[in-house]
Amino acid sequence: MSDSVYIEYNPWWEEEYKPERIIERRSVLDKVEKWMKDDSIIILTGLRRVGKTTVMKLLIRKLIRDGVDPADIFYVSLDDYALGPRSILEIVKEYRTIQKLPVDRKVYLFLDEVAYKDRFHQQLKNLYDRQNVKIVASSSGSSVLRDKGAFLTGREIVIKIFPLEFSEYLVFRNIKIKKRDSHLVGKYFEDYLQTGGLPGYVLNREREYLQTVVDDIIYKHIIAYHNIRNQQVVKDFFLLLMDRTGKQMSINKMSNILKMAPDTAKRYLGLFKEAYLVYTVSRHWSTNEQLLSPPELYASDLGIRHLFTGFRDKGSIFENYIFLVIKNRNPQFINYVYENGIEIDFFIGKHLLVEVKYDRDLNEKQKLLFRNFNAKQKLVVQGRKEIADLERYFEK
Repeated sequence: MSDSVYIEYNPWWEEEYKPERIIERRSVLDKVEKWMKDDSIIILTGLRRVGKTTVMKLLIRKLIRDGVDPADIFYVSLDDYALGPRSILEIVKEYRTIQKLPVDRKVYLFLDEVAYKDRFHQQLKNLYDRQNVKIVASSSGSSVLRDKGAFLTGREIVIKIFPLEFSEYLVFRNIKIKKRDSHLVGKYFEDYLQTGGLPGYVLNREREYLQTVVDDIIYKHIIAYHNIRNQQVVKDFFLLLMDRTGKQMSINKMSNILKMAPDTAKRYLGLFKEAYLVYTVSRHWSTNEQLLSPPELYASDLGIRHLFTGFRDKGSIFENYIFLVIKNRNPQFINYVYENGIEIDFFIGKHLLVEVKYDRDLNEKQKLLFRNFNAKQKLVVQGRKEIADLERYFEK
């Protein structure tokens, strides 16, 4: 392979780096930048097209502005077919050879979609142990977290990147709401509930873009990566998942609908969770009842959900958003409560009980369960005011 592929990925080697206009997400960059001077390996993970590569490009721009020699910065997307079967170690060796850099010279490696290379955990460990490197890697699947050999234990910092929240959505859309126009917030919020938080889609609003993202994930990260022959059943399974978002999900019922074995349905659900397309929430109770009770299902992005289900059942969509607000703050536990046929949406970290009601009130049975449940703090989320209260809870 010629050097041209690496040069295309790293234009700052030959000219002043002027990336396309990029909108910064300070909430994400602040998390990452504080680890750049540390020797830990930074691993960015999250849904495809959520902004991991953009974070890398912003870090590269900052390094150059801070005086780092551009030749000491190397970016590559490891899912590029042009790289062929090359290992990460071979790719880094070729980079150092191109730039005539000895292994004891510090370089900054930005390795996008690192999970596409076999034994990547071990290879990152070898780079970390044997060379003078700062590594920032990314993956669009949670497989990056499964380090069976514990190669990176004590060496890695994992940062999960989520779709834009409502406040970030307004920034990306360049929408500034004056206090006197606060009556417009509700309308913009409903727009957000339909658009979701994938930055590229928020900026271009092209339905084809979002469809391409979903197709890319299903074919590239699930069907091709796991060598699944029956492509149509995977797509049908995803459509069924989207239809079940905001509801309890029975593996047995789904397997009956699609005429597949329950173990196969369970495996497919795991693959979609691994690709960050859906999340599940278990019932709060004993371990045995958690396993026996059906999980609640939530979409990872509201725009993707809207693409397949439309804007029906605003209450369920709003609940999905509140789940994402909670998930983004990385609580230790998220469960739902179910007793005597009555459900409360979220029990968080064994301290906070949350019921979501979009402009509605709890019924009498829910009020009784909500009042009697043993939790230090309780919150009914009905709109923007309570969302702010929820966000402040996690800032403590």
